[in-house]
Amino acid sequence: MSTSQNTTLLAGLDTSPRGQARPAWLREPLLHFLILGALLFAADHYLVGRADDPRSIVVGAEVDAEAKQIFSAARGREPNAEELTALRQVWLDNEVLYREGMAMQVDRGDSAIRERVIFKALSVVDANTKLPPATDQVLRAWFEKNRVKYDEPARFDFQEAALAGDNSEAAVRAFVSELNSGAAGDAKAGLRVFKGRPQSNLLQSYGADFAKTFASLTPGEWHALQTRDGWRAMRLDAISKPQPAAFEPLRTVVQQDWTDATLSEQRSAAVRALTQKYKVKFEASKP
Repeated sequence: MSTSQNTTLLAGLDTSPRGQARPAWLREPLLHFLILGALLFAADHYLVGRADDPRSIVVGAEVDAEAKQIFSAARGREPNAEELTALRQVWLDNEVLYREGMAMQVDRGDSAIRERVIFKALSVVDANTKLPPATDQVLRAWFEKNRVKYDEPARFDFQEAALAGDNSEAAVRAFVSELNSGAAGDAKAGLRVFKGRPQSNLLQSYGADFAKTFASLTPGEWHALQTRDGWRAMRLDAISKPQPAAFEPLRTVVQQDWTDATLSEQRSAAVRALTQKYKVKFEASKP
């Protein structure tokens, strides 16, 4: 797999900057899942075609290993249980579409290119999807249900002073005391300044407990705070209040998002229906 393909795929794993903590790739249209997933899992077909039964699919440990390797290279950590389950489902969707495409002989001229077979099979699925009318009532209801996507979240201006070497609780608390007393304690650390960061960014970078505590701090003072990666010296400078979005200025954007989401749901349902034709077995992942 080429570096450019990996980069394209993993760009879809970024967290939304507009207040949604869960990974964005879980919300992308299935079309993106399937095409990019094909690039991610373009491994030899024997990984799941080991059974003699053509209607049997084994999602084996090799699939998990490949997913973990690519995910870890991009994010610096292994996928959690929810993320790994989603990656398995992407791979399974691709495998079903690949087999359906081969059965429909859409591989003519592309027999050695797995992702093109998958894309052609998905095109057949798309031909049978029908978008319902985008009435004002439908769009407004969808907007309200997904308001977190459009509302402007609270944003934080803050500073982080990272100690070099000892970053134990005692060391960070002593360092914070120096900073609040006006001493030149910042000479011991590298200072990072952040502007306009949404709460979702705090959740992703520092963890849920930190984000809750940080939002209650008095601006202008240094604090020793525990993050999921250890103790940090932090100072909240300012918080901008969240602003609710209005529907009318965003109507075009909302309609496009609704269209993408609705088609994605229809594609997902169609692929899941195809999956019922197969006997799927998930093997335990190797530690």
